[in-house]
Amino acid sequence: MSNYQTPLRDINFTLFELFKYSDHCAHLGQPSLDKELANAFLAEAAHFSEDVLAPLGPLGDQLGCRLVDGDVITPPGFKEAYQRYCDAGWPTLSRSSVYGGQGLPQSLGIVLSEILGTPNWAWGMYAGLSQGAMHTIETHGSLHQKQRYLPALISGRWTGTMCLTESQAGSDLGLLRTKATPNPDGSYKITGTKIFISSGDHDLAENIVHIVLARLPDAPAGTKGVSLFVVPKVLVGDAGELLEPNQINCSAIEHKMGIHGNATCVLNFDGATGWLLGDVNKGLNQMFTFMNLARIGSGLQGLAHAELGYQTARRYARERLQMRAPAGPKYPDKAADPIIVHPDVRRMLLTQKVLVEGIRMLCYFASLKMDLSQHTADVSERDAASDVLGVLTPIVKAFSSEAGFESANLALQCLGGHGYIREWGLEQNLRDCRIATLYEGTTGIQALDLLGRKVLGTGGKTLAILIDEVDRFCADCEGDTQLAPHLAQLATLNQQWQDLSLSIAAKALQNPDEIGAAAVDYLMYSGYVVLAYLWLRAEKVAREKVDLSPGNADFYNAKLASADFYFARILPRTLGLVQMMESGAGNLMSLSEDSF
Repeated sequence: MSNYQTPLRDINFTLFELFKYSDHCAHLGQPSLDKELANAFLAEAAHFSEDVLAPLGPLGDQLGCRLVDGDVITPPGFKEAYQRYCDAGWPTLSRSSVYGGQGLPQSLGIVLSEILGTPNWAWGMYAGLSQGAMHTIETHGSLHQKQRYLPALISGRWTGTMCLTESQAGSDLGLLRTKATPNPDGSYKITGTKIFISSGDHDLAENIVHIVLARLPDAPAGTKGVSLFVVPKVLVGDAGELLEPNQINCSAIEHKMGIHGNATCVLNFDGATGWLLGDVNKGLNQMFTFMNLARIGSGLQGLAHAELGYQTARRYARERLQMRAPAGPKYPDKAADPIIVHPDVRRMLLTQKVLVEGIRMLCYFASLKMDLSQHTADVSERDAASDVLGVLTPIVKAFSSEAGFESANLALQCLGGHGYIREWGLEQNLRDCRIATLYEGTTGIQALDLLGRKVLGTGGKTLAILIDEVDRFCADCEGDTQLAPHLAQLATLNQQWQDLSLSIAAKALQNPDEIGAAAVDYLMYSGYVVLAYLWLRAEKVAREKVDLSPGNADFYNAKLASADFYFARILPRTLGLVQMMESGAGNLMSLSEDSF
């Protein structure tokens, strides 16, 4: 049995105390989704995660997926766990009630993804990618396509994937070669090879619905000539019945560093039958519906591996006896003190703690903006939430995955040599985590999206909405002497965030390389500032609650100590990031290519 425990107390704090989730749901027109009902969902998910999924995590890593006669076989127990997941109704949680879903907010689905994914991310990807396929068909599909595909996808009988990457076209999707040739009946013949397709084939469900980017014969060159198609593994009749297999085959499973329990496939579309999804030559814009949800998922992956590693490191540090505390024995009756008494071990554990809890706040914060962008009745509020979500999405994806990997690495470091040994699970956790900074667009791609498109591309309009939100919070906290030191740090950085954006924009007018040179540092700076905003909000709540709830005083005092650590030890990283951004592009571009 795994030692993983779902952090329900911190999840509850983040949802209901920090973000007042019951009020949020009522604002969306779902007042019945109160704290009691939501916690019932989360408690059941926690039991499933701990009892069913966690024990399968190491097994999936050791045995991996197998390709047998063209079919992918998942590790033992994965198929049975998936059936239990479907039987419990988890796939339906945040999907349209018109097609069999429960119609609950997307944010609750995000929390569910964290809970189910943390102990076994490889398994969780099968379910997570299906949510993206459903969301894309709900958003862009015709009525006929929704009726044909959504009921089976929402029930979990079928799963879904996204098929973008080709060997010559990674992040530059304008280079893709997969062809879509019109058929007389209105369908298309899809021909080409896609690589790196997570969950691309498996034995968990009876059908897989692939969302595929391809190019029509007369399409313009580049990204403007890309269209989106729905291409099922098994063809589907008008009544939703399964017909003959489509012309799709899995020719290989990629040999990967981690997430061995998830099949990352090479898929050959050999004249497969597909149907246009949405508008001709608008496929890349439409695929962002899927990709943006997947980017939030990548941020959750950073959170998952940070949490899993932190739990193991914390437990080990409390039990492992090594040397004595610098100030003298803390446990004189033992042969040595547990390593948690040592300052450097505490540095590593506290860094993990504030990153884990900070990333959780960040992911949930973005998910609430997602809810508002989709469901609030107020058009201006919906537009503002959509703009802020646009800024937050690359931060969630890249900052959370980078910080999650840092945290997972620190967890291994806490165990010393034992962390390098398989039995503790931390080397698997670190290997599994590494991909999160790469897929759905690398950190550099996300940074260019944030700085180039979302900030400079809108003239700073979208960033200004988020900066104004932080400013309003700071104004509301004026006069609170306990928050004053941290409040001053946040207010200064929030203003600097805007100033840096203007400065980079001015430099870019003279030299376009300035954007790429500053982008990653800018994204990480942005992540630290947003976390400072969320940590200060958490500190404010904890200060209000600590005296009112003596039974929870330890929890709230830990929040206060964590906030102190974040502002003292983590937030100053922004100073170095600013210096690097201000140094300009010259030190990157002056060296000749032959001198590398």
